[in-house]
Amino acid sequence: MTSTLKVAGVDSSTQSVKIVVRDAITGELLASASRPHPDGTEVDPAHWWRALQEVIQEVGGLDSFDAIGIAGQQHGMVVLDSNGEVIRPALLWNDTRSSDAAKALNSEFPNIHKATGSKLVASFTAAKLRWLRDNEPENAKKVAAVALPHDWLSWKLSGSKDLNDLFTDRSDASGTGYFNPATDKYELDILEAALGHRNVILPRIIKANEFGFDNGKLKIAAGAGDNASGALGVGAKVGDLIISLGTSGTAFAVSATPTNDPSGEIAGFADASGNYLPLACTLNAAKVFNATAELLNLSFDKYSELALQAEPGAGGLLFMPHFDGERTPDRPNAKGSISGITHANFTPANIARASIEGVIAGIAYAGNGLEKLGVKFNRILLIGGAAKNPAVRKVATEIFGSEISVPPTGEYVADGAARQAAWALSKKSDLPDWSKGEFEKIPLEKKSTEVRNRYFDAISQI
Repeated sequence: MTSTLKVAGVDSSTQSVKIVVRDAITGELLASASRPHPDGTEVDPAHWWRALQEVIQEVGGLDSFDAIGIAGQQHGMVVLDSNGEVIRPALLWNDTRSSDAAKALNSEFPNIHKATGSKLVASFTAAKLRWLRDNEPENAKKVAAVALPHDWLSWKLSGSKDLNDLFTDRSDASGTGYFNPATDKYELDILEAALGHRNVILPRIIKANEFGFDNGKLKIAAGAGDNASGALGVGAKVGDLIISLGTSGTAFAVSATPTNDPSGEIAGFADASGNYLPLACTLNAAKVFNATAELLNLSFDKYSELALQAEPGAGGLLFMPHFDGERTPDRPNAKGSISGITHANFTPANIARASIEGVIAGIAYAGNGLEKLGVKFNRILLIGGAAKNPAVRKVATEIFGSEISVPPTGEYVADGAARQAAWALSKKSDLPDWSKGEFEKIPLEKKSTEVRNRYFDAISQI
């Protein structure tokens, strides 16, 4: 292996596709490109495929790199017929129509968290398959294979027409609701209960440092779920808690041992390196910041400056950011609200501050659930686009009551997929060491214990 080898990494997310091309040994960024995805919670996967082809061409085409890895949004349901054709638009992770289906499966399998690491919520693929069975029975009968977004894109890129060539990794499979991350095997009884039959092909599970497709010219790595790939990209290790502020908010930790939470608040995922990735997700994060800034007719930077003019606690305003329902806790029908309003505290600065406190407190509530399961962490990493925002950083230290480390700016999910491709290319047991540079330390000035407790009490009652 020489330093001339190049690897590509893809992040096919809810909002867009991004690709990076990096030196396989040093991790040096050589090229990048992106394209938007359509809005919505139900999307024709053909949009993802077109966007992926466009970004690959923009960075030089498939012949311009030696291997590629694809990471993608977790949970989404892509159902294929016996000819490999998509039966209906994919239901994405943030589509909550399957919330009742999740409850039904949890009732039928009271110990589902022991088998899969997670109790089901609307996001999980199993819940979406049950919704399909109950609401579109003719489509459910046609299903010959079930894939996740990254599985399907890897398969499409390979050019294969054989459904048996579908492959995935344990991190993304652990978001289906019918996969056991401790045994690395599918739980077919749950699949059958969800879809109504088990005569389907599921992507084979390959190791994180293997290629799922290799014809001597094109090499496609296992890929991963977006959060697992982000952990690889940022260089997270056992003992790290990662707070990611994107469309959704996530709190996840790299753990050497699996978890299973009977409450359902923590998903017991696998990671992309052989460890585990217990994770809690909130549905409302950076887009709440954007909506509030737009309401106040401010740029994102001015919104941050205004929020910092207000005192911790925003004069008593309580901003519940559940614009799209909530996943942690599992309240798909929850609504957002602002309470505690008085003539004195109803100011633009307090509204800006409260919107940030509400989002961060929701993620801290999720992180607290990890601690209750015995997950230990000694470093908190803040990633995602909103991690650059000074007000978000400051509020995060106050509510978490800890120093926060912010890695250098990067496309961590795409970087993780590229690093994984380099790992497979190296044929070594250890991940390539791509230095991320110095992490910026955001010091804790003062804990906001009272603010944290107010929000925790309010969240527990929704």
